[in-house]
Amino acid sequence: METIQINKLDALKAHDEATVKQKTMLENLFGKKVFVKNIRERIQTIQDVFELNNTTEAEFYRKWNGFADHEIGQALEVLIVAAYNEGRLPDWTNEDEYKYFAYFKMGSPSGVGFSYSGYADWYSFSIVGSRLVFVGPDAKLNLLDAVKKFLPEYQKSRTT
Repeated sequence: METIQINKLDALKAHDEATVKQKTMLENLFGKKVFVKNIRERIQTIQDVFELNNTTEAEFYRKWNGFADHEIGQALEVLIVAAYNEGRLPDWTNEDEYKYFAYFKMGSPSGVGFSYSGYADWYSFSIVGSRLVFVGPDAKLNLLDAVKKFLPEYQKSRTT
């Protein structure tokens, strides 16, 4: 059987211009999720995150087999942010682009927790951009949605 490929943007355009019957046909061919525009509606489970990153849960855990839990959690966090950003990367030269990242204050199981004790003002330089920054017009809403849906994954990345 021969496979036909279609550019997603072309499929979305066709869906936007289609009649109700044509929309149903396109949704049956490609799945309804393809045509949902709001990323927060498209991402409901960790399987959705894997799918949007062109991988599966089995492939992910096979790749990360033998790594520490916090390393696996960090890798999951990177995938979550990438899925919500839909391929957009932060433009670090654009001061007008809002960039959001999750900041947590979590207690330990013993109840002691971690507390703030001071600060230092340091200059830092890096040629590596952050992979955990939410960007785009709905960055703040996407961040809040991600933390709400994937808090266990975020917590996993904070344990050692």
